Amino acid sequence: MARYTQAECQAALDSLNTDLPEDDKWTLVDDTLCKTFRFKHFVDAFGWMTKVAIWAEKLNHHPEWFNVYNKVDVVLTTHDAGGISEKDIKLAKKMDSFH
Repeated sequence: MARYTQAECQAALDSLNTDLPEDDKWTLVDDTLCKTFRFKHFVDAFGWMTKVAIWAEKLNHHPEWFNVYNKVDVVLTTHDAGGISEKDIKLAKKMDSFH
């Protein structure tokens, strides 16, 4: 999987963030794609993580994430590519579709 150029990262970020509220957007931090997902309750956050985990396995791409109560912080990067790749964008889209 090829690493995205900076221009490709920005275009993908713009595409991901279309129609999202300002406080619900993906951001670029170094060579990673980051977002905080918020839920009403812990069980909602955990259920979302379970759905995402199944898709991550299907995509053979596993997120770095951290969960506390109703919040899940996500960091996506393709380690083999040394930065953001198509795998990250596919998983980010799937995460947003489940949220």
